[in-house]
Amino acid sequence: MTTRVLAEVAASITELKANPMKVAGSAYGEPVAILNRNEPAFYCVPAEIYEKMMDRLEDLELLHLVQERNSEESVSVSLDDL
Repeated sequence: MTTRVLAEVAASITELKANPMKVAGSAYGEPVAILNRNEPAFYCVPAEIYEKMMDRLEDLELLHLVQERNSEESVSVSLDDL
């Protein structure tokens, strides 16, 4: 079965166990696909990229919320009413 690998660099679980920092550093800040029997088991993602991914996901969730609420009727409020 063919599996798509979504990283430029790949390493085996054995390599990862032997020297995790070497594997992480071998990709120069990019994600590393960790393979188990030549199939991706997981991705080793640097903290900076992971943080950017989480920010992007949060932005997409907020965009979805805005789009949902865009059709709601607006209510005018004055500061004096508060």
